[in-house]
Amino acid sequence: MHGEITLDRMDEIRRIDKNGMLSFCMDAPKHYEKAAKMAENIVIEYSKPKTIIVSGMGGSAIGGELLKDWAWSKLDVPIEVCRDYSLPAYVKKSTLVFIVSYSGETEETLSAFLEAIKRKCMIICISSGGILASFAEEMNLPIFKVPAGIPPRAALPYLFIPMLVFMEKLNLASNVEGEISEAAIIMRKLCAENSPETPSKENFSKELALCINGTVPVIYAFSFYRSVAQRFKQQFNENSKIPAKYEIFPELNHNEVAGWEGAGVISKYFSAVIIRDENEGGEIRSRIEATKEAVLKDLAGIYEIWSKGESRLAKMLSTLLIGDFVSVYLAILRGIDPAPVKTIELIKKNLADAGTKHRIVNKLKELANLH
Repeated sequence: MHGEITLDRMDEIRRIDKNGMLSFCMDAPKHYEKAAKMAENIVIEYSKPKTIIVSGMGGSAIGGELLKDWAWSKLDVPIEVCRDYSLPAYVKKSTLVFIVSYSGETEETLSAFLEAIKRKCMIICISSGGILASFAEEMNLPIFKVPAGIPPRAALPYLFIPMLVFMEKLNLASNVEGEISEAAIIMRKLCAENSPETPSKENFSKELALCINGTVPVIYAFSFYRSVAQRFKQQFNENSKIPAKYEIFPELNHNEVAGWEGAGVISKYFSAVIIRDENEGGEIRSRIEATKEAVLKDLAGIYEIWSKGESRLAKMLSTLLIGDFVSVYLAILRGIDPAPVKTIELIKKNLADAGTKHRIVNKLKELANLH
């Protein structure tokens, strides 16, 4: 009851959510559409790539995971996400490399950028500014400038949607605009249903936050919802400030399920959140139901989120948006401002003393002078 009161009082929500993370959830449809329009203005003159790499970290990398899952049965070009200082060995001139860093200051991504230049890859940068943007402009590389002043995880529309638009510009995909349009319509409806003003009893996201509060959420998904589940996990980490994990069907039936066998009382500290689809295959549906019945019954709770829409993008973004809402409501329920990520900032500060980024920047300057 106390939790419901907290989530249903606008003054409490504003007091805790000082930086307005909920407003980014509410404005998401607008940002997805705006990102698509902005991306249309970027000129891409590259030939069709043989491979695609998305290089980024954290909130700047999850768009690559979404792209990979969205493209799974659409594109005939393999896509991989690189969360490291170095690029895979197969990356060369015929590889398109998206260098994605919201701040433009991420040292791992700058290192991958340096490698991509050395290997003469086709490069497209996505950033709000910083070192990455300045070098991209100096070298006349295509760059999508993301609006500044947004937490990277809330800037997802600008870090993900441009890559879809560029896929169409490269003649690798079609009807991207139609999918974005459908997704935005569905998201607007979901925003109204899950808004701060909508009471807990009528608000799916608030209700789910109340149910999983005090537990570690385990997100189960399948197929192209893999990246959505990963986003859920990351949002619980960064917004709610709690541990979380995700696993994927059918793989989880070959290992994860055994982990619950001897868990005993520990099980009561976990909740399962399962992403579902009305058109999920019979084989997946059977696995989900069998897993619920045989394995998950001892957990604190089992909850399901059903996707909306016809297109793959709408299905992905409709569930992703719910995850964003739930993670912020859970933070508010716990009395925590979802925006600050003190631990991440502390690690970045400590790493700055190592001088790695400084060395990378010096090498970039050398290449820029030669360019």
